Amino acid sequence: MGLGAQMTVWPEQLVAELVRRGHYVIQFDNRDVGLSSKLDHWGQPNPITHALKRKLKLEHRPPYTLDDMAQDVVELMAGLHIAKAHLVGASMGGMIAQIVAAKHKSRCLSLTTIMSTSGNPKLPKANLRVMWQLVSNRRPNPTEESAIAQAVELNRILSGSRFDLEESELRRLAERNIKRSYHPAGFKRQLVAITSAQSRVPLLKQIKVPTLVIHGSEDPLIPVQAALDLAIHIPKSKIRIIRGMGHNLPAAVCPSLAKMIAKHCQKAERKWAQKQQKMLTEPEQPATPSLGLNDPHQSLH
Repeated sequence: MGLGAQMTVWPEQLVAELVRRGHYVIQFDNRDVGLSSKLDHWGQPNPITHALKRKLKLEHRPPYTLDDMAQDVVELMAGLHIAKAHLVGASMGGMIAQIVAAKHKSRCLSLTTIMSTSGNPKLPKANLRVMWQLVSNRRPNPTEESAIAQAVELNRILSGSRFDLEESELRRLAERNIKRSYHPAGFKRQLVAITSAQSRVPLLKQIKVPTLVIHGSEDPLIPVQAALDLAIHIPKSKIRIIRGMGHNLPAAVCPSLAKMIAKHCQKAERKWAQKQQKMLTEPEQPATPSLGLNDPHQSLH
């Protein structure tokens, strides 16, 4: 999942539909959020200070990086004895999944990024109002009611025009997540991991698995141009823009979203199976003789 978001932010309808389509779905809390490990011994970094130091090319060391979070994914898979998986990441989760797909190719069957970005500095920036709402009012010890109210307002701002959520549903989701866990210090460390990261554009060219890029046309946090940028730089990727969707996953979009993801995963599995079959059936090639580059009668072509 994305920045400061627990695994419970994945819509229940989306997970249920993927399971109905035959997939075994694993959700997990990233480090520093939900019921996962809290890293408070690394203190509370100032995201603005880190962003300024990076812009001025001054030394700054985040508590951890997106690469560390990608390693978490790989180690979780190892702990669950999963050799390969289809990776689906939303927002920051998409950034993490990009790194896994590029640097741990053998663990990835396919990649789906939802409302995510490459971190390309040339891309349009987030809406200022949204950014302010995202980082403000995250006090260490707020009342439960103020935390819920802030989460409801943030979700309302992140929504697109086509998928408005009812106030009661927004509140239900906020209450469920905040009662499960509320850890603003972890949010700050995750944010610094994002703002400290270099552009992943050079890394994207190393992604070889089938990739699906999904984005909302009205995303106010990560503008839709970021999806086009990902599709350009990830070889042979496909892109799907959902009209009227913002930077969240409303229930109304879940059926079509599940269909897109399931179709993409199934196609990737067929492609992988064909590749394995080809490797098994192709006759073994004779070993290529070594080439003595000091021999004047031999040359490279």
